[in-house]
Order: sequence, then structure tokens, then C-alpha cells
Amino acid sequence: MSETFDLVIKGGTLVNHDGIGKRDIGVRAGRIAAIGALAAASAGEVIDASGLHVLPGVIDSQVHFREPGAEHKETLSHGSRSAVLGGVTAVFEMPNTNPLTTSAEALGDKVARGRKGMFCDFAFYVGATRENVDELPELERLPGSAGVKVFMGSSTGNLLVDDEESLSRVLAAISRRAAFHSEDEARLIERQGLRREGDPASHTQWRDPQAALISTQRLVRLAKEHGSRVHVLHISTGEEMEFLSQHKDVASVEATPQHLTLTVPQAYEALGAKAQMNPPLRDAAHQKILWWGLGQGVVDVLGSDHAPHTLEEKALEYPASPSGMPGVQTLIPVMLDHVNAGRLSLERFVDLTSHGPQRIFGIACKGRIAAGYDADFTIVDMAQKRTIEDDWIASKCGWTPFAGRRVTGWPKGTIIRGRRVMWEDEILGEAGGEPVRFLEALGVG
Repeated sequence: MSETFDLVIKGGTLVNHDGIGKRDIGVRAGRIAAIGALAAASAGEVIDASGLHVLPGVIDSQVHFREPGAEHKETLSHGSRSAVLGGVTAVFEMPNTNPLTTSAEALGDKVARGRKGMFCDFAFYVGATRENVDELPELERLPGSAGVKVFMGSSTGNLLVDDEESLSRVLAAISRRAAFHSEDEARLIERQGLRREGDPASHTQWRDPQAALISTQRLVRLAKEHGSRVHVLHISTGEEMEFLSQHKDVASVEATPQHLTLTVPQAYEALGAKAQMNPPLRDAAHQKILWWGLGQGVVDVLGSDHAPHTLEEKALEYPASPSGMPGVQTLIPVMLDHVNAGRLSLERFVDLTSHGPQRIFGIACKGRIAAGYDADFTIVDMAQKRTIEDDWIASKCGWTPFAGRRVTGWPKGTIIRGRRVMWEDEILGEAGGEPVRFLEALGVG
């Protein structure tokens, strides 16, 4: 008697722990039930993935969706629509909203909003402050919490923990891996005079490589003192990458498509303040070492650092222009283009966007195509050539720094817990996002 499934994805080229090969997938009750030759199986829905690659659902572990408090730039609905149109099945969202996500009440409010209006699955970071250190052990394990986020250098928002005593208190209090924006605030203050009015290119001179390296060296030293695990976000400098390659016992590493793809001064010449972000874009010499770190396995995950601002805000004269750019929808096509250009393998891309987040954050039942795991899939056409355009972007900001870029490799479909959420640039059905679960918080809350 043939097996019966809710969904069968047939004929696709699967990329998982077995490598790359043609295999079918059977799904029951939102979970992966079987992998193999399922031609004889019956199913309520069949997706023909012939000519396509089926990847584990891509997880973007750094986005800013701006809700509550700045819904004119982005909302959880707009941001998650952008995610699934780009093939992303789950996101971790940052705490610098208004109010800040620094309490159980604020986190609970975001989780409730996410359940009501998000198209992808989600978790929310809790922001560390000098005032909430004693609550962090509880906050980091609440349902929907991605863990603790620390801003060591000022960025978008009002969260800042820059003194060594407070950083030590945070690291001593928490047990899960925490994420860090690592720039040295004292050096940034000292160098503010290097900003030139009307010249966003001076942003890279102001927030120099040394500001990043000093902060990251301090963070690693404190992590070793406290026996803590830290995740260093959006590495932009060669010096940091080389340093972190020697400290993988405590530090995991994120790179962004922007830092791997765009270089200065060309980006500022083409994009002006649209290229302004924190930490800033660097020159080709730094980018070369970022790619070295990716090739050597130093980089654990890719995060988009999706940080949208309106075109009107970006048009303000520097330094009044805000830092950040959208990225969740373009992460996959930009990086698949790098795959097709031979800069990384498809298996390595999967490791950076699915296996890596699952491994370093301890995600329960996501990030792998394996029996018993959530049926989350990013289905891509590796041969499709397309030009990224602003009118494809679903983010409320309505623009992308990659507009006009011709890429090879495109997201064809987004499947979340066995439900087809996006297919061929069309969002299907209503919002149905659920909180991501974490191994270190199962049974808590």
C-alpha cells in the first residue's frame, strides 16, 4: 500500500546532509515525514520541482522590521512579505524598536503582533541595557526570544552598553549565545569630527576598521573570562576576520551580502547615502579577507541586516541621513549569483543560511531537511537570470541598493511548515507565522 502525505515535493534536486541529489520529500502535519523516491505515494498537494533545487528553509538571523514605533519605514507584515518573496522562511528581529524590546511585556507584544501579521516564522532579540541585566536570564528563554542583543557602539535606536563593567555583568548573567554590534563607542565619539557634511563617503573614515577591531578584541577577552558564547554581527574588516579565526571557541561570526558584494568608494559614488550603514562598507582589500574568512569556515552565518529607511530619510544631507539598508529580500538572489560565479558552493550557502543558524543558535527542528524537522524549504532556480529592481521589493521603504544588478539564481518558492507561502513572486494565503523554538528554552514559559 502506498504512503499518503499532505504534501509531496517531487523531482527536485535536494541539498541536505547527504549532499546534492534528486530526491522527493513527503510532508505530514507540517513536518518532514520521508525523503527518497516517492513516485508511488499519494498526497493532498504535489509540487513538481523538476529543474529546481530544494534547500532547507533560509533563516535570516538579523533583520530590523521597525514595528512598533517606526511603521512608516517598515512593519512586521511588510518585512515578512519581503522575506518570503525572497525565499526566507524565518527571521530573527532586532530590539531597537519603540518601545525597546527590553522587557517581557515588550517581547510578548511583538510575539502577539508576529502571530497576527507575519508571513514567515520569527523570533525577537531582547535588548540588553544597564538596567535589565538581572532580568536577562529569564528574558532570553521566553517563548519567541532569539536571545540577547548588545549594541557596543551606537547605531539605529537608543540601546547602548559600551562600558566594560556593564558588558561583564551581561555576559555573567546570560547562558545562551548573545549577539553583538561591535564598534568601540569611545573611538566613534573621538572621531566624529571626521564626518564631512554632505559627504556620506566620510562615514567609512569616521567608523574606521580600528573602531571595530578594538571592540571585538574586548568582547572576545570578556567572553573568555566569563566562559560565554558570543555572536559577532556584520563583520566588515579584514583585521576582525583574521582575529576571529583564532577565537572560534567562543565567537561565532556573521557576514552580510552587502559587505561581501559592495565596496567603497564605488558604492558611495553610485548610491550616495543609500550605501550608508553601520558598520560601514569597506574597500576591496577588506572584502577580499571577508571572502577568505567565508572560504576558511570562519563565517558561521549570513545575515541581511535588513534595516530599511524611507527614500526621504536617505535624502537628508549626511550625517543627518540614517544608517541602514533593506536586504532580507535580496539575500538569496545576491548570494546565489556568487554561487554561480564560483565564489562559494551551493552546499556552503546552505550551511551559512540554514545549518549554521540552527547550529549556533540551537534552533529546534529547523535548518535541516531531515525527518521530524519542520517542512521549511527554499526552492530556487539556479539558472534563472533576472535583474533586481525596486518595484520587486515588498519592504515598505520600496528600494534596494542592488537595483539594476543582473543576477543568476532566483527564489522560486517558499514553503513554511508544509504550507506554500510564496510561488513565482506571488504570496499565497494569509499571514501564518509562528515563533521559532530553541533547544535551550524548550519547556520554558
